[in-house]
Amino acid sequence: MRVLIAGASGLIGSALGERLRREGHDVRRLVRREARGGGEFRWDPPSGSIAGGAFEGVDAVVNLGGKPLFPGRWSAMRKQELTDSRVEPTEVLAEAVAEHGVGVLVNASAVGYYGHTHESTVDESGPRGGGFLAELCEAWEAATAGAGDARVVNIRTGLVLSTKGGLYKTLRPLFQLALGGRLGDGRQFMPWIALEDEVGAIVHVLTHDDLAGPVNLSGPAPVTNAEFTKAVGQALHRPAPWWVPGIALKTVLGQAGEEMALFGQRAVPAALERSGYEFRHRTLDSALAAA
Repeated sequence: MRVLIAGASGLIGSALGERLRREGHDVRRLVRREARGGGEFRWDPPSGSIAGGAFEGVDAVVNLGGKPLFPGRWSAMRKQELTDSRVEPTEVLAEAVAEHGVGVLVNASAVGYYGHTHESTVDESGPRGGGFLAELCEAWEAATAGAGDARVVNIRTGLVLSTKGGLYKTLRPLFQLALGGRLGDGRQFMPWIALEDEVGAIVHVLTHDDLAGPVNLSGPAPVTNAEFTKAVGQALHRPAPWWVPGIALKTVLGQAGEEMALFGQRAVPAALERSGYEFRHRTLDSALAAA
């Protein structure tokens, strides 16, 4: 299989490229800078241009691009930047997929689509929630509409656990200094997933024609923020005594602090498990041990 990846230099993209190559697949990368050979092709989403030959013989496209949501406040300008970095490139890729007759488009999204679910469990049939992140995910997924006859999968990813990047890389040194603690009341759910399963699930999605539409990429046992905090402290053999009041997060970080730290999604990977995917790390303790 020949796979073209946008966002291939990020945490997930790098690991996915390595996994696909290891399994004998041909991996190509879309890059914003000058291409350096080795299967790289330059593209510029604002102008809609993609280097010639990028889609030659491509069986599937995986789009993992987008500016980081955190840290920082979400000003009106910042929200527009976050939207533009996701919606416009996805539209360009979807049109190219249709033009070149590519069979599969796997597009990044997030469990933030569901907003704040409190204690309610949600699978892929759940409605869009409230808040900026939910609206962003909805627009992001809608941008795949131009993909023609391709099988489109929107992977709604949870919190990817790895020491190479993401939330855990940020939290780990704080916990090692015994500065870890719960956020707000600690009852918001954190839909975690091990990096190994994130990548494994994407490969599964690429190779299983029965999967289309939204697919939650999160572990089968989501935990609350209080439970997550306790588990990280135990994994690192450090106490986690601190507490950050919700009002402080909202005061300092505004809407970003509220939605990224105090909103939670009790999301489960129903579509993945129905299609036969077997998690390597079914519990948070297992995922943290791997990280």
